Amino acid sequence: MDIATIGGLIGGLFLVIASIFAAGNDIGLYIDIASLIIVVFGSFAAMFVANPMQRAVGFVKFLNIAMNVQVYNKEGIITQLVAFADNARKEGLLSLDDALNDVDDEFLRSGLRLVVDGTDPDVIKKILYGNVEQIDARHQDGIGFFGGWGKIAPAFGMIGTLLGLIGMMANLEDTSSIGPNMAVALITTLYGSIVANLVLIPIQMKLEDRNKEELLVKEIMIQGILSIQSGDNPRILEDKLYTYIPPSERPQKSSGE
Repeated sequence: MDIATIGGLIGGLFLVIASIFAAGNDIGLYIDIASLIIVVFGSFAAMFVANPMQRAVGFVKFLNIAMNVQVYNKEGIITQLVAFADNARKEGLLSLDDALNDVDDEFLRSGLRLVVDGTDPDVIKKILYGNVEQIDARHQDGIGFFGGWGKIAPAFGMIGTLLGLIGMMANLEDTSSIGPNMAVALITTLYGSIVANLVLIPIQMKLEDRNKEELLVKEIMIQGILSIQSGDNPRILEDKLYTYIPPSERPQKSSGE
């Protein structure tokens, strides 16, 4: 579970509620179930109109990606690729065949399998980058879904406000009810803004970050696979792959190295 996501959501709600109390207002004035329904469920219904059924119903899997941290051991991946490169230079590409069973990542294993099978380098590159493009396309579905939802939710907040104003205008003869009715009408706009800017758009940004991280790992794997196929020096390969990692995350080399 991503503590930053949970903590951010809880912290954001806490600050909103705290600001209400700090202003000396009654929290009950800001609670309206009808407004919440039209913002959340109304905007979600619009997403069914804008997206294929499978994507709209399956939005939970995208939410799960945002709520959970996928940890990539980039240093371990590089170490493994360098070891494969060293074995390939010493014993030939076919020597990697038995070691492929120890590779956990399916993408990396399939790429190395292509190398062992003697596939043309251009074909390997085309296959691997084709897979990456498909991964990115699937991720963009989730990113676009929550991005679109974040744009629609405030609009439904305005719709709820307009509905409330219509009811208020219909009872203008009761001047004592104008203020309270106006407050209730504006709550829907508030809900739309909170749902969009505290939940939906941040989830979109989190998914973009998850996508960027996975594509970076896939790029490291591709460069390692292609270098193994071309017989690059393992030390040169190691230095090349570590350029994809921030200096702060790179292992410290001893002064004798």
